[in-house]
Amino acid sequence: MLQEVLEGMGRSEKKLPSKYFYDERGSQLFDEITKLEEYYPTRTEWTILEDNVYEMREILSDNVLLIEPGSGSSKKTRVLLDHIPSICCYIPMDISGDYLQKVAEGLREEYPQIDIQPLYTDYTRPFLLPEIHLNAQKVVFFPGSTIGNFEPKTVRRFFKVISDLVGDDGGLFIGVDLKKDRKVLEAAYDDKKGITAQFNKNMLIHINNELDSDFDPDKFEHRSIWNEEKGRIEMHLIANQTHSITIDGKVFSIQEGEFIHTENSHKYSLDEFEKIVEPWFKVSKVWTDKNKYFSVQFLEPTRD
Repeated sequence: MLQEVLEGMGRSEKKLPSKYFYDERGSQLFDEITKLEEYYPTRTEWTILEDNVYEMREILSDNVLLIEPGSGSSKKTRVLLDHIPSICCYIPMDISGDYLQKVAEGLREEYPQIDIQPLYTDYTRPFLLPEIHLNAQKVVFFPGSTIGNFEPKTVRRFFKVISDLVGDDGGLFIGVDLKKDRKVLEAAYDDKKGITAQFNKNMLIHINNELDSDFDPDKFEHRSIWNEEKGRIEMHLIANQTHSITIDGKVFSIQEGEFIHTENSHKYSLDEFEKIVEPWFKVSKVWTDKNKYFSVQFLEPTRD
């Protein structure tokens, strides 16, 4: 974390990794965001899952090990856990360890018949699963269009990691946000209640707590913009005054109006996404909502 923060703040255009939104408070704020009127992705994806879960069930084997990178509160996962009895084990994964343990404890009470094994790790890099249910079909669940947060290099690495993880007989359910009207997109990332602004600034508080740095959230303003050329929503923290920040004894100056780039959220057409996954997966099935705002896709590993 220290290395990534120092590197990002040392750039001519300052940048911090979006994964550091998610300490316990960040996870709670994101849960609030998902309930906002403007934030369509969560409720739209939820509807797609509920409307099509029985068809999804038919795709899977009779013994499934479900793996969820960046599981957060695991709320959407409950749609699968409630309706797919072949799930024998669920491995939620996150970098917010304390929050992950709390969620896992609650899930064990709700689903005593399922083996719940939380894994605290950075899922964008190769990782080892616990050696359980070795004969089960490995299926990754990656909802929320989190894939849109990744830069192209990380996207490629992620699909390679997941392809190696699930093996020839596994699969990947993935949520992919689709391109749509600019006004809909920008409103989703800059809500009237200011919850997204709190979420964005909370990254600075998280970094302060972990690295003993001295970011002052009050010296920044939240901003989101649609970058048409790159096909993405960008979130920034804009300095409202010139000041300095100390991290691990290193001092960084930031000028009034200068920004820290905290998140990209790429949006794709169905054809664009299919081309991205081609080296590792083929798109087996696509489900969308009536407005074509969002998609849930099932990917199968490309077999030589």
